[in-house]
Amino acid sequence: MALREIRKYGDEVLRKKSRKVEKIDDRLQVLLDDMLDTMYDSDGVGLAAPQVGILKRVIVIDIGEGPVFLINPEIIEEEGFYIDEEGCLSLPGEAGNVKRPYKVKVKALDREGNEIIVEGEELMARALCHEIDHLNGVLFVDKIIERNEE
Repeated sequence: MALREIRKYGDEVLRKKSRKVEKIDDRLQVLLDDMLDTMYDSDGVGLAAPQVGILKRVIVIDIGEGPVFLINPEIIEEEGFYIDEEGCLSLPGEAGNVKRPYKVKVKALDREGNEIIVEGEELMARALCHEIDHLNGVLFVDKIIERNEE
């Protein structure tokens, strides 16, 4: 396993749409492990493949409950909303208030290729939405709002 360079704001790869993963192979397993190590090394709670320069629909998340690996994730349900401060490993030192769903349900493949459903509330919902946005070339700074815009 290796640490990968996290791409920073301004890198054009962060604005590109990621491609669907068609094959789960050893190379993808290495990418998942490297992404997790890179995220932990940077004290993050989530990391998307474009943040390490790979345009594949792959994310890793750990909000303190153990790692979650999602391949080709898509949000299939949203419920409620709340506003909280968000930051990003690709924008060190930046933060802003972002409106996100309070609860989400995401369909994806796990690292073995099995279809799974992941449900998250609050921080997990926020992390899922934030990382899936990365797969579509969207950054949290695109969604920053003022508190009175609620």
